[in-house]
Amino acid sequence: MGLKKTKSITHGGKRVSEILEAHALFFAGKDGGARADLSGANLSGADLSSVNLSGAILRGSNLEGSDLRKAKLTAADLSGSNLRKADLRNCDLTEASLSGANLEEAQASGIEFFRCDLSNANFQRALLRNANFRLADVHGAKFSGADMGVAILRETDLNGADLSGVDLSTTLMPRNYPSGKTAPGKAESKSA
Repeated sequence: MGLKKTKSITHGGKRVSEILEAHALFFAGKDGGARADLSGANLSGADLSSVNLSGAILRGSNLEGSDLRKAKLTAADLSGSNLRKADLRNCDLTEASLSGANLEEAQASGIEFFRCDLSNANFQRALLRNANFRLADVHGAKFSGADMGVAILRETDLNGADLSGVDLSTTLMPRNYPSGKTAPGKAESKSA
């Protein structure tokens, strides 16, 4: 079964393709534009590759199995969204909120997670090679079983993140992080 086109998906009585067109106008500062609000939308299996959803609201949306390759989601709100098995390769999520989002088994290599809110997100068994997590909030995030080869965790506070079973031998880690090829488990909070 192929991916669904945005013209065939509706949300709030409108075609998603129309919502995306209005968002493009909004993002460009043109008349007739409106910020995309796809909160709670069922976008599972949708073809959203190369779409600009910067600043869009996608809280609690279902994006399971969707194609978001090369999409722009800077400062987008994806909190509580289901991105399980989504293809996010080379997507820009700079300063996006993915708090509580499910990215289990997602293909997320080459992503900019720079300054993202990833608190309590689920990255279990996700493909996160070459992803940049600099200055991201990963408190409570679960990375167990994820492939984080050559990922950048420098300048990231890993306290409270679950990195159990993750091979970190090629990951760029924060200074003073305990060395070793595999993460020791859940990062402990610093005591006062």
